[in-house]
Amino acid sequence: MKNENVKGAGAPGKATADEIRAIFSEVHGRYELVNHMMTLGLDLGWRRAAAKAASREAGAGVWADICTGTGELAVLLSGLAPEGTRIAAVDFSLEMLAEAGRKRDAGRIDFIAARAGTLPFRDETFDLVTMAFATRNINTSREELTAAFAEFHRVLKPGGSFVNLETSQSASPMFKAIYRAYIKYFASKIGNLLTGTRTGYSYLASSIPLFHDAPALAAIMKEAGFKEVRYRRLFLGAAAIHHARKNAESTREASTTKPKP
Repeated sequence: MKNENVKGAGAPGKATADEIRAIFSEVHGRYELVNHMMTLGLDLGWRRAAAKAASREAGAGVWADICTGTGELAVLLSGLAPEGTRIAAVDFSLEMLAEAGRKRDAGRIDFIAARAGTLPFRDETFDLVTMAFATRNINTSREELTAAFAEFHRVLKPGGSFVNLETSQSASPMFKAIYRAYIKYFASKIGNLLTGTRTGYSYLASSIPLFHDAPALAAIMKEAGFKEVRYRRLFLGAAAIHHARKNAESTREASTTKPKP
């Protein structure tokens, strides 16, 4: 059924969490197909690169893929994870989680329904946190995005890593103009046509040109408490993989340890 009442989808690049969840409840069945077509298949390679980078950041332990959607990155991680690694895939859309659970290689993954900003995990639970193509959806404001990153920081163990894959802004004005025209006049219309919704991909496409560039996103991660933040641009800056690390000293230990006289 088409949902013509997703109000935030008509606002340029912004929507509430409930409005975004309504969008994903509509498009979940063809979400992967549309993404692959919109990016001309480039997102497949970008996810593989992010999964490989993330798996090198952490050894066996407990990993979490936040805003997992249909579980593409989580499944890639499960294929690269050392023996004994536990992987949690978290999303607030039950429809998207159902799609993820149908994947043939989903057996090693625990699927959990939760919001990214209020994760149901104890402090210092995970060795690795990842997210792919969802940062724009929790970017309702700079403050909210910083708070979400701080939540990821909270659930990471000391020395744990956060690896984030997201669309970005090219440093080339010419390429940026071409890419934005492609998203506006082709990609969003393909998404709307294939999913049967006039609102969902209009919102998702409009959020791309308004999102932070790679240096600005790195700065927000630092504001959230992460250290050693670095990034790698992909396809002339159309996307970027960010790596960030939590300080190796436990936050709780740091707050209780007194300086030596």
